[in-house]
Amino acid sequence: MRIAFMSYRSKPHCGGQGVYLRHLSRELVELGHTVEVYSGQPYPELDEGVVLHKVPSLDLYREPDPFRMPRPKEFRDLIDVEEVLTMWTAGFPEPKTFSKRAARLMKDRVGDFDIVHDNQTVGSGMLDIAKLGFPLITTIHHPITFDRRIDLASAPLRKKLSTRRWYGFLRMQKRVAKQLTKILTVSESSRRDIITDFGVDPSVLEVITLGVDDVFVPPTAPRVPGRIVAMASADAPMKGIATLLEAFAKLRTERDLELMLVTTLKAGGRTERLIDDLGIAEHVRFVNGISDAELVDVMGSAELACVPSLYEGFSLPTAELMACGTPLVVSRAGAIPEVVGEDGACATLVTPGDVGELEAAIAELLDDPERREAMGRAGRERVLEMFSWGAVAKSTAAAYEEVIAAHAAKNAGEN
Repeated sequence: MRIAFMSYRSKPHCGGQGVYLRHLSRELVELGHTVEVYSGQPYPELDEGVVLHKVPSLDLYREPDPFRMPRPKEFRDLIDVEEVLTMWTAGFPEPKTFSKRAARLMKDRVGDFDIVHDNQTVGSGMLDIAKLGFPLITTIHHPITFDRRIDLASAPLRKKLSTRRWYGFLRMQKRVAKQLTKILTVSESSRRDIITDFGVDPSVLEVITLGVDDVFVPPTAPRVPGRIVAMASADAPMKGIATLLEAFAKLRTERDLELMLVTTLKAGGRTERLIDDLGIAEHVRFVNGISDAELVDVMGSAELACVPSLYEGFSLPTAELMACGTPLVVSRAGAIPEVVGEDGACATLVTPGDVGELEAAIAELLDDPERREAMGRAGRERVLEMFSWGAVAKSTAAAYEEVIAAHAAKNAGEN
């Protein structure tokens, strides 16, 4: 099959969308398919055989100058104007503007692809691509309605209006999602939430879980006593890092512990302010900008890891930590219980946002080396059994064939 893969932002270390794009595209090529990726900034890291078409935006959120004011000579068309005006009114324009640019590009590629796969954009331009005659399939990792609810609940009164505006793109995504004929998602939890929050017909949804790359393996070196690892891909309440920091601060009063946060957080954010307020700055290390091999070393160096999120559509870091044989304390939130299993063999599950319960669970696991060892083994075995990118690619290719066949049958009936 000839596959056009659409993703409005795709850098692997900015979240699950980029990881999904990279590994799925690679495995589809391994199966003999042709994959061309269309992506906005930040651009993806892709493997040999996958073609990248850059779809440049004004890159308004790039580092080190997010929310920047572009120079007049940077404006190319009315889509650029819309992008800036949306940012100026506190909105997030990228899903809509990327989809419009992608639709414009695909007008010149009619007949070149068997299917178009949209990775979480769910923009109005994707419907325009379908109208050009392309079979369309969409992956929604989870509905961003959850991010919106959690951010609104934690936002101070003065910021609630701007927070609502930021998530204004959700109105478009809900409207578009209802018109899609095939949606892939990554967990049963996300499936239920998409049905509830987006009003999607359950019959168009299919669950295909994510995979874990083979580089994630148990360590050969001894684990560092007292080291706890957590992933913080965003300085946002949904990741539950504040709960972990408060629990860690309490544990530090009686134990010699170190917390390593693998993160893209920027200096001066709410997480760093809370660390300073709790007086634990000397015992918290931020790790960023590392390779996959270095990430594996970090994950495997910890006595235990913690995933304190208030919601996750899948939680790929959880599965990667399991692949490294690292024992876990995780929130009973979103799809996390699906990833680790409910029986407690691979992780201790706690109530999201409960500092006391998290503190007690970490302490109990730190005091039980035999349980940590058994938990690490069980987690590794579960990943090997359930989470393979090769299997993800085969299931996704089967979904493509289903969509292509349905599209052909519809066209034959209309003719």
